[in-house]
Amino acid sequence: MKQRPRIYYTESQKALMWERWRQGESLHQIAALFDRAHTSVRGILAETGGIRPAGRRRSPLALTLVEREEISRAVVAGHSIRSIAVLLERSPSTVSREIKRNGGHGRYRATQADQAAWDRARRPKSCKLAQNRSLAHIVAGRLQLQWSPEQIAGWLKHTYPCDENYHVSHETIYRTLFIQARGALNKELLQHLRRTRGMRRSRHHT
Repeated sequence: MKQRPRIYYTESQKALMWERWRQGESLHQIAALFDRAHTSVRGILAETGGIRPAGRRRSPLALTLVEREEISRAVVAGHSIRSIAVLLERSPSTVSREIKRNGGHGRYRATQADQAAWDRARRPKSCKLAQNRSLAHIVAGRLQLQWSPEQIAGWLKHTYPCDENYHVSHETIYRTLFIQARGALNKELLQHLRRTRGMRRSRHHT
């Protein structure tokens, strides 16, 4: 049997997958749109537990590609750190760190520096349950007692009304269970949910 070439889905194709998944379509229905096996679609959706990842956007405080191109030209022209900072209306320390972390004066390239910054921003951020292990232990214990995430979130607010360190939304609990990269709640706790599935499904799914 001839093996089909591997397909690399574009961002627009992935967006269509997530939209159809939100509408409650099955993996087989979504895969039929691309004339592919359902396993190829499952690989995309299962990576984040069936929960659509938030769209990526840069912080308004971050350097832009245009600013990095200005830095690159100024470095080639031999301008000082302070003069570049004045030109960009940035602090000298910001410009200095930018150049040092991207090869120094002799090797700084705007496009490479911009891509490196974008890649660094992909690092997963620690969620509240990973930061507060005591809270994670309480949540895990209640899940083992067959409590739903909604019940746990409500109980925590009632039990610790003045301590927001022990407040967590039910959505955060679901996300931490289904997205194991968060590293706070063991996947085995999924079996204590009322619907024991490996990926979170849309409420429209039947």
